Amino acid sequence: MSEEMATIKDMPNNDYFLSGHGACPGCGVAIAVKNIMRILGPDTTVYVPASCLIVFSALYPTSAFRNPFLFTAFENTGAVITGIKAAQRRRGVQGNVVGFAGDGGTFDIGLQAMSGAAERGEDVLYVCLDNEAYMNTGIQRSGATPFGAWTTTSPVGKVRQGKRQMKKDIMDIVIANQPAYAATLSIAHFSDFIKKVDKAKRMKGFRFLHVLTPCVPGWKTESIRSVELARLAVETGMWTLYEWEFGEARSTYRPKEMRPVTDYLMPQGRFRHMSKDDLNLLQRWLCEKWYYHYGHEVEQPVCHINHEEKPMHFDGDPLHGV
Repeated sequence: MSEEMATIKDMPNNDYFLSGHGACPGCGVAIAVKNIMRILGPDTTVYVPASCLIVFSALYPTSAFRNPFLFTAFENTGAVITGIKAAQRRRGVQGNVVGFAGDGGTFDIGLQAMSGAAERGEDVLYVCLDNEAYMNTGIQRSGATPFGAWTTTSPVGKVRQGKRQMKKDIMDIVIANQPAYAATLSIAHFSDFIKKVDKAKRMKGFRFLHVLTPCVPGWKTESIRSVELARLAVETGMWTLYEWEFGEARSTYRPKEMRPVTDYLMPQGRFRHMSKDDLNLLQRWLCEKWYYHYGHEVEQPVCHINHEEKPMHFDGDPLHGV
Protein backbone atom coordinates (compact mmCIF):
# COMPACT_ATOMS: atom_id res chain seq x y z
CA MET A 1 0.00 0.00 0.00
CA SER A 2 1.26 3.49 -0.82
CA GLU A 3 2.39 5.90 1.88
CA GLU A 4 -0.20 8.04 3.59
CA MET A 5 -0.84 11.51 2.17
CA ALA A 6 -0.41 14.50 4.46
CA THR A 7 0.37 17.56 2.32
CA ILE A 8 -0.11 18.85 -1.21
CA LYS A 9 3.36 17.50 -2.06
CA ASP A 10 2.00 13.97 -1.56
CA MET A 11 -0.83 14.45 -4.06
CA PRO A 12 -0.62 12.32 -7.22
CA ASN A 13 -0.22 14.28 -10.46
CA ASN A 14 -2.64 12.19 -12.51
CA ASP A 15 -6.10 13.65 -13.05
CA TYR A 16 -9.14 11.37 -13.22
CA PHE A 17 -11.60 14.25 -13.47
CA LEU A 18 -10.55 16.11 -16.58
CA SER A 19 -10.73 19.71 -17.76
CA GLY A 20 -13.19 20.64 -20.48
CA HIS A 21 -16.29 20.01 -18.38
CA GLY A 22 -19.05 22.59 -18.13
CA ALA A 23 -18.77 23.80 -14.52
CA CYS A 24 -19.02 27.49 -13.71
CA PRO A 25 -15.70 29.29 -13.04
CA GLY A 26 -14.97 29.01 -9.33
CA CYS A 27 -17.28 26.02 -8.84
CA GLY A 28 -16.59 24.42 -5.44
CA VAL A 29 -17.96 21.08 -6.63
CA ALA A 30 -15.46 20.87 -9.50
CA ILE A 31 -12.57 21.82 -7.18
CA ALA A 32 -13.55 19.17 -4.63
CA VAL A 33 -14.18 16.36 -7.13
CA LYS A 34 -10.95 16.97 -9.07
CA ASN A 35 -8.85 16.62 -5.93
CA ILE A 36 -10.82 13.74 -4.41
CA MET A 37 -10.40 11.77 -7.63
CA ARG A 38 -6.65 12.43 -7.67
CA ILE A 39 -6.45 10.79 -4.25
CA LEU A 40 -8.81 7.88 -4.98
CA GLY A 41 -7.00 7.07 -8.21
CA PRO A 42 -7.73 4.76 -11.17
CA ASP A 43 -9.18 1.78 -9.29
CA THR A 44 -12.37 3.67 -8.52
CA THR A 45 -15.92 3.35 -9.79
CA VAL A 46 -17.92 6.58 -9.67
CA TYR A 47 -21.66 7.10 -9.26
CA VAL A 48 -23.36 10.49 -9.54
CA PRO A 49 -27.11 11.13 -9.14
CA ALA A 50 -29.06 14.07 -10.57
CA SER A 51 -27.04 17.14 -9.58
CA CYS A 52 -24.87 19.92 -10.98
CA LEU A 53 -22.04 17.40 -11.24
CA ILE A 54 -23.95 15.07 -13.54
CA VAL A 55 -24.81 17.98 -15.83
CA PHE A 56 -21.35 19.47 -16.23
CA SER A 57 -19.37 16.20 -16.11
CA ALA A 58 -21.43 14.17 -18.59
CA LEU A 59 -22.07 16.36 -21.60
CA TYR A 60 -23.28 13.79 -24.14
CA PRO A 61 -21.57 11.83 -25.59
CA THR A 62 -18.49 12.36 -23.40
CA SER A 63 -17.60 12.21 -19.70
CA ALA A 64 -15.06 14.16 -17.68
CA PHE A 65 -14.31 11.06 -15.56
CA ARG A 66 -11.57 8.70 -16.69
CA ASN A 67 -13.01 6.04 -14.38
CA PRO A 68 -16.02 3.75 -14.79
CA PHE A 69 -18.93 6.16 -14.32
CA LEU A 70 -22.63 5.53 -13.73
CA PHE A 71 -25.69 7.66 -13.07
CA THR A 72 -29.39 6.96 -12.53
CA ALA A 73 -31.97 8.74 -10.37
CA PHE A 74 -31.81 11.58 -7.85
CA GLU A 75 -32.56 9.61 -4.70
CA ASN A 76 -30.54 6.45 -5.32
CA THR A 77 -26.92 7.12 -4.35
CA GLY A 78 -26.84 4.91 -1.26
CA ALA A 79 -28.60 2.07 -3.06
CA VAL A 80 -26.60 2.22 -6.30
CA ILE A 81 -23.15 2.31 -4.69
CA THR A 82 -24.29 -0.62 -2.52
CA GLY A 83 -25.18 -2.55 -5.68
CA ILE A 84 -21.91 -1.69 -7.41
CA LYS A 85 -19.93 -2.98 -4.44
CA ALA A 86 -22.01 -6.17 -4.33
CA ALA A 87 -21.27 -6.75 -8.03
CA GLN A 88 -17.56 -6.27 -7.37
CA ARG A 89 -17.65 -8.86 -4.59
CA ARG A 90 -19.50 -11.32 -6.81
CA ARG A 91 -16.91 -10.91 -9.56
CA GLY A 92 -13.90 -10.82 -7.24
CA VAL A 93 -13.01 -7.26 -8.22
CA GLN A 94 -11.09 -4.99 -5.84
CA GLY A 95 -11.50 -1.22 -5.95
CA ASN A 96 -13.06 1.88 -4.49
CA VAL A 97 -16.72 2.69 -4.97
CA VAL A 98 -17.63 6.35 -4.48
CA GLY A 99 -20.92 8.20 -4.76
CA PHE A 100 -20.86 11.97 -5.27
CA ALA A 101 -24.23 13.43 -4.27
CA GLY A 102 -25.32 17.00 -3.67
CA ASP A 103 -26.98 18.30 -0.53
CA GLY A 104 -30.45 17.88 -2.03
CA GLY A 105 -29.62 14.29 -2.92
CA THR A 106 -28.27 13.64 0.59
CA PHE A 107 -30.06 15.80 3.17
CA ASP A 108 -33.49 15.40 1.58
CA ILE A 109 -34.46 13.23 -1.36
CA GLY A 110 -31.63 10.68 -0.94
CA LEU A 111 -31.59 10.54 2.86
CA GLN A 112 -33.30 7.15 3.15
CA ALA A 113 -30.92 5.33 0.79
CA MET A 114 -27.87 6.99 2.34
CA SER A 115 -28.96 6.14 5.87
CA GLY A 116 -29.72 2.56 4.87
CA ALA A 117 -26.26 2.06 3.38
CA ALA A 118 -24.70 3.58 6.52
CA GLU A 119 -26.75 1.42 8.88
CA ARG A 120 -25.82 -1.75 6.98
CA GLY A 121 -22.15 -0.81 7.06
CA GLU A 122 -21.72 -1.06 3.29
CA ASP A 123 -18.10 -0.87 2.16
CA VAL A 124 -18.50 2.33 0.14
CA LEU A 125 -17.49 5.98 0.21
CA TYR A 126 -20.30 8.53 0.16
CA VAL A 127 -19.34 12.14 -0.60
CA CYS A 128 -21.84 14.94 -0.02
CA LEU A 129 -20.96 17.98 -2.15
CA ASP A 130 -22.78 20.67 -0.21
CA ASN A 131 -23.51 23.92 -2.08
CA GLU A 132 -26.48 24.51 0.23
CA ALA A 133 -29.39 24.42 -2.25
CA TYR A 134 -30.79 22.60 -5.27
CA MET A 135 -28.54 24.60 -7.60
CA ASN A 136 -28.95 22.40 -10.69
CA THR A 137 -32.72 22.91 -10.89
CA GLY A 138 -32.85 26.63 -10.22
CA ILE A 139 -31.53 27.42 -6.70
CA GLN A 140 -34.33 26.02 -4.51
CA ARG A 141 -33.87 25.69 -0.74
CA SER A 142 -32.77 22.34 0.72
CA GLY A 143 -32.29 21.02 4.23
CA ALA A 144 -28.71 22.26 3.90
CA THR A 145 -29.64 25.88 3.14
CA PRO A 146 -28.54 28.18 5.99
CA PHE A 147 -30.85 30.41 7.97
CA GLY A 148 -31.69 33.65 6.19
CA ALA A 149 -30.44 32.62 2.76
CA TRP A 150 -32.30 33.72 -0.34
CA THR A 151 -33.33 30.98 -2.76
CA THR A 152 -36.10 30.89 -5.34
CA THR A 153 -38.28 28.98 -2.86
CA SER A 154 -37.22 31.05 0.16
CA PRO A 155 -37.50 34.50 -1.44
CA VAL A 156 -37.10 37.90 0.14
CA GLY A 157 -40.43 39.65 0.65
CA LYS A 158 -42.36 41.81 3.08
CA VAL A 159 -43.56 38.92 5.25
CA ARG A 160 -40.54 36.60 5.15
CA GLN A 161 -36.96 37.19 4.21
CA GLY A 162 -35.05 34.10 3.18
CA LYS A 163 -35.11 30.67 4.77
CA ARG A 164 -36.42 30.69 8.34
CA GLN A 165 -34.94 27.39 9.53
CA MET A 166 -31.39 26.59 10.59
CA LYS A 167 -29.29 24.17 8.55
CA LYS A 168 -29.88 20.47 9.17
CA ASP A 169 -26.94 18.65 10.79
CA ILE A 170 -26.43 15.75 8.39
CA MET A 171 -23.30 14.62 10.23
CA ASP A 172 -25.30 13.87 13.38
CA ILE A 173 -27.67 11.76 11.28
CA VAL A 174 -24.78 9.85 9.69
CA ILE A 175 -23.01 9.35 13.02
CA ALA A 176 -26.20 7.91 14.52
CA ASN A 177 -25.70 4.99 12.12
CA GLN A 178 -22.23 4.24 13.53
CA PRO A 179 -20.21 4.50 10.28
CA ALA A 180 -16.59 3.44 9.97
CA TYR A 181 -15.61 7.05 9.37
CA ALA A 182 -17.24 10.45 8.86
CA ALA A 183 -15.61 13.84 8.33
CA THR A 184 -16.24 17.40 7.20
CA LEU A 185 -13.92 19.00 4.62
CA SER A 186 -13.15 22.44 3.23
CA ILE A 187 -11.54 23.26 -0.10
CA ALA A 188 -9.69 26.08 1.70
CA HIS A 189 -7.98 23.79 4.23
CA PHE A 190 -6.15 21.53 1.84
CA SER A 191 -3.86 19.53 4.12
CA ASP A 192 -6.87 18.62 6.26
CA PHE A 193 -8.76 17.78 3.04
CA ILE A 194 -6.04 15.46 1.75
CA LYS A 195 -5.60 13.60 5.04
CA LYS A 196 -9.32 12.90 5.39
CA VAL A 197 -9.87 11.70 1.82
CA ASP A 198 -6.78 9.48 2.03
CA LYS A 199 -7.93 8.08 5.38
CA ALA A 200 -11.39 7.33 3.99
CA LYS A 201 -9.83 5.61 0.95
CA ARG A 202 -7.79 3.27 3.16
CA MET A 203 -10.65 2.23 5.44
CA LYS A 204 -13.35 -0.41 5.07
CA GLY A 205 -17.03 -0.01 5.83
CA PHE A 206 -19.31 2.96 5.29
CA ARG A 207 -17.39 6.23 5.03
CA PHE A 208 -18.97 9.67 4.68
CA LEU A 209 -17.27 12.90 3.62
CA HIS A 210 -19.16 16.20 3.82
CA VAL A 211 -17.57 18.94 1.71
CA LEU A 212 -18.59 22.60 1.63
CA THR A 213 -18.60 23.58 -2.07
CA PRO A 214 -19.33 27.27 -2.74
CA CYS A 215 -21.61 27.98 -5.71
CA VAL A 216 -21.01 31.22 -7.61
CA PRO A 217 -24.51 31.79 -9.09
CA GLY A 218 -26.41 30.29 -6.15
CA TRP A 219 -24.49 32.22 -3.51
CA LYS A 220 -24.41 35.36 -5.70
CA THR A 221 -20.71 35.90 -5.34
CA GLU A 222 -17.62 36.31 -7.48
CA SER A 223 -15.86 33.30 -8.98
CA ILE A 224 -12.49 34.32 -7.52
CA ARG A 225 -13.85 34.20 -3.94
CA SER A 226 -14.87 30.55 -3.62
CA VAL A 227 -11.83 29.41 -1.63
CA GLU A 228 -11.89 32.60 0.45
CA LEU A 229 -15.55 31.99 1.35
CA ALA A 230 -14.81 28.38 2.30
CA ARG A 231 -12.11 29.68 4.66
CA LEU A 232 -14.39 32.35 6.14
CA ALA A 233 -17.08 29.73 6.76
CA VAL A 234 -14.66 27.93 9.07
CA GLU A 235 -13.34 31.08 10.74
CA THR A 236 -16.86 32.30 11.59
CA GLY A 237 -18.19 28.93 12.75
CA MET A 238 -20.57 28.46 9.81
CA TRP A 239 -18.57 25.32 8.94
CA THR A 240 -16.72 23.13 11.43
CA LEU A 241 -13.85 20.82 10.53
CA TYR A 242 -13.94 17.57 12.47
CA GLU A 243 -13.97 13.81 12.05
CA TRP A 244 -15.81 10.94 13.73
CA GLU A 245 -13.92 7.69 14.21
CA PHE A 246 -13.97 4.82 16.72
CA GLY A 247 -17.03 6.28 18.43
CA GLU A 248 -15.56 9.72 19.06
CA ALA A 249 -15.67 13.11 17.39
CA ARG A 250 -12.46 15.13 17.14
CA SER A 251 -11.97 18.63 15.77
CA THR A 252 -9.22 18.69 13.14
CA TYR A 253 -8.90 22.46 12.86
CA ARG A 254 -9.90 25.14 15.36
CA PRO A 255 -9.76 28.83 14.46
CA LYS A 256 -7.76 30.98 16.86
CA GLU A 257 -10.75 33.25 17.33
CA MET A 258 -14.33 33.46 16.20
CA ARG A 259 -14.81 36.08 13.49
CA PRO A 260 -18.17 37.87 13.19
CA VAL A 261 -20.55 35.99 10.93
CA THR A 262 -21.02 39.14 8.84
CA ASP A 263 -17.47 38.64 7.50
CA TYR A 264 -18.80 35.53 5.77
CA LEU A 265 -22.31 36.70 4.90
CA MET A 266 -21.73 40.10 3.37
CA PRO A 267 -19.70 39.00 0.29
CA GLN A 268 -22.69 36.84 -0.72
CA GLY A 269 -25.75 38.31 -2.36
CA ARG A 270 -27.99 35.60 -0.91
CA PHE A 271 -27.55 37.12 2.58
CA ARG A 272 -27.38 40.87 1.92
CA HIS A 273 -31.02 41.45 2.84
CA MET A 274 -30.64 40.13 6.40
CA SER A 275 -31.84 42.38 9.21
CA LYS A 276 -29.98 43.06 12.45
CA ASP A 277 -32.40 40.80 14.30
CA ASP A 278 -31.72 37.92 11.90
CA LEU A 279 -27.96 38.51 12.03
CA ASN A 280 -28.07 38.47 15.83
CA LEU A 281 -30.15 35.29 15.85
CA LEU A 282 -27.74 33.52 13.52
CA GLN A 283 -24.73 34.75 15.51
CA ARG A 284 -26.21 33.44 18.76
CA TRP A 285 -26.86 30.07 17.11
CA LEU A 286 -23.26 29.97 15.90
CA CYS A 287 -22.01 30.72 19.40
CA GLU A 288 -23.87 27.64 20.65
CA LYS A 289 -22.50 25.64 17.72
CA TRP A 290 -18.96 26.83 18.53
CA TYR A 291 -19.39 25.81 22.16
CA TYR A 292 -20.79 22.45 21.07
CA HIS A 293 -17.66 21.68 19.02
CA TYR A 294 -14.91 23.55 20.86
CA GLY A 295 -16.21 24.17 24.39
CA HIS A 296 -14.08 21.41 25.90
CA GLU A 297 -10.94 22.86 24.29
CA VAL A 298 -11.21 26.64 24.71
CA GLU A 299 -13.04 29.25 26.69
CA GLN A 300 -16.42 30.29 25.29
CA PRO A 301 -15.71 32.86 22.55
CA VAL A 302 -16.94 36.42 22.46
CA CYS A 303 -19.97 36.71 20.18
CA HIS A 304 -20.03 39.73 17.90
CA ILE A 305 -23.70 40.60 17.77
CA ASN A 306 -23.30 43.86 15.82
CA HIS A 307 -21.12 46.92 15.82
CA GLU A 308 -23.63 48.97 17.79
CA GLU A 309 -23.72 46.56 20.71
CA LYS A 310 -21.03 45.30 23.01
CA PRO A 311 -19.72 41.82 22.24
CA MET A 312 -21.74 39.20 24.09
CA HIS A 313 -20.55 36.19 26.03
CA PHE A 314 -23.13 33.46 25.48
CA ASP A 315 -23.77 31.04 28.31
CA GLY A 316 -26.03 28.14 27.50
CA ASP A 317 -26.32 24.44 26.90
CA PRO A 318 -24.85 23.00 23.71
CA LEU A 319 -27.38 23.43 20.93
CA HIS A 320 -29.21 20.33 19.79
CA GLY A 321 -28.71 19.64 16.11
CA VAL A 322 -25.66 21.70 15.22
